[in-house]
Amino acid sequence: MIRLNFFLFVALLLSASADAHSRRAPSDTSGISVPALTHGQMAVIGNYRAEIDELAAWVAPRDYQVRKLLTFARQQYARCFWGLMPRSIEDEASPFNECSHAYLAADRAMLMRIVELPYWPQMATDLRDRVEESMIRQNASLVLCMFSATSFNTASLINPDFHDFLLHIPTLLTILAAFALSATLLAAGLFAIVGLPVANSRTTARAGDNPPDLEPDATKRSR
Repeated sequence: MIRLNFFLFVALLLSASADAHSRRAPSDTSGISVPALTHGQMAVIGNYRAEIDELAAWVAPRDYQVRKLLTFARQQYARCFWGLMPRSIEDEASPFNECSHAYLAADRAMLMRIVELPYWPQMATDLRDRVEESMIRQNASLVLCMFSATSFNTASLINPDFHDFLLHIPTLLTILAAFALSATLLAAGLFAIVGLPVANSRTTARAGDNPPDLEPDATKRSR
């Protein structure tokens, strides 16, 4: 029985490995197409994401395309656990790598669109120039991965690749640590809730006891 379970576990891992990191075409193409982003470009855009998001938030009420891209990028960012998972951008093997490609590709598409608009042109151009200079210095267009040719669409959100959770050690350890912390906090909370009435009952019992006889022995003898 143990041997059978072992072989089933190995088969599960091999199946996950075979299905993992398969490129997924957008299931709905009715939205705005988001051009592909190379692995190297993704890392650079990640360094400027906060600035791009802030600028896009100013422009979004004035431009439909920026508004759609910003909504997609933020929703996609949330689906990627807000970038909290380790090596989700750097490591192609991460189950969060493809969805990271998606929100960072949207960030770059937003920036390119904003540069074309008449709103805050100097700020937009300066930000684009700094991004492009960083890409040139790091040869970002030459650093590729299997998702470097993957385009996205604002009508089709990308989930993490759940097949890879058992195979990517940093992700697995992070999830296990999160579960352990949650279990510890839950146990501490239950202990506090259950232990408080017990402590109160003991205090009440002590308060209701008859007071001890504090009279001196000499007084007792004189009686």
